[in-house]
Amino acid sequence: MGLFSFFSKEKKETLDKGLSKTKESVFGKIARAVAGKSKVDDEVLDNLEEVLITSDVGVETTLNIIKRIEARVARDKYVNTQELNNILREEIAALLTENNTVDSEDFSVPEDKKPYVIMVVGVNGVGKTTTIGKLAYQFKKAGKSVYLGAADTFRAAAVEQLVIWGERVGVPVVKQKMGADPASVAFDTLSSAVANQADVVIIDTAGRLHNKIGLMNELTKIKNVMRKVVPDAPHEVLLVLDGSTGQNAFEQAKQFTLATEVNAMAITKLDGTAKGGVVIGISDQFKIPVKYIGLGEGIEDLQVFRRREFVDSLFGPTTAK
Repeated sequence: MGLFSFFSKEKKETLDKGLSKTKESVFGKIARAVAGKSKVDDEVLDNLEEVLITSDVGVETTLNIIKRIEARVARDKYVNTQELNNILREEIAALLTENNTVDSEDFSVPEDKKPYVIMVVGVNGVGKTTTIGKLAYQFKKAGKSVYLGAADTFRAAAVEQLVIWGERVGVPVVKQKMGADPASVAFDTLSSAVANQADVVIIDTAGRLHNKIGLMNELTKIKNVMRKVVPDAPHEVLLVLDGSTGQNAFEQAKQFTLATEVNAMAITKLDGTAKGGVVIGISDQFKIPVKYIGLGEGIEDLQVFRRREFVDSLFGPTTAK
């Protein structure tokens, strides 16, 4: 199977365009790091370490990558700076593979879970509701019937935005009055979905992070109430992070993974930012698969994350030695 056999040219172009600023930034820094050097030595590795850290890969992940490159240099005895790019992309692809990130077959859900329930978490402003709308669009496009639940009842704008997305995509949105119990909205959504034999349910939740205990209690209550309707719900707790915030996204991931059982991530707003390296660091540090990436405002610009295509767009395809 060819590398892009299930990855359309249009999607590859969107990915390349979305990561272009990160690529330009990283390549520019790497070029400066190896300027005047013919082989990868300690000075090049020190410079590369600085490049990765300033590209929002994160300190721990950077040290992990440097350690891998050091092992390669020690094994191969002599590595020239032209080979460095190949080694970097190979080691980062391997790192992503080890951290539970697998190449998914487009937008799909397990056939044996009906409805498949996704609870979406994340702070306000990260693109959470937009991600839900785009997910609903993709699932419907794949032939699935979808229900949305507006359980962020503390912000009128969140409910209104979800309703607009529901109308745009053509899927029902279950809501209640402002200030209603979010768990009650989730219960009503799942009840309607089950009654109508829906395939997928996506529940929006409040994006408050100032009180971790309160957040934990609220999310736990929503999950417990959903299980009265679908015993093993939610099947997926999807954390949405804004990639353009760089290291701030790490802190949000830390807080939400402490507050609830996050088992998938979506990283948005990667277009227009040079902070795309955050995807590598977050995947490595939290050992939670990055499932989706957002690459623009268009309804088609949410993509299933595929590690090899991501690394190829960031570093370019492997060049012959």
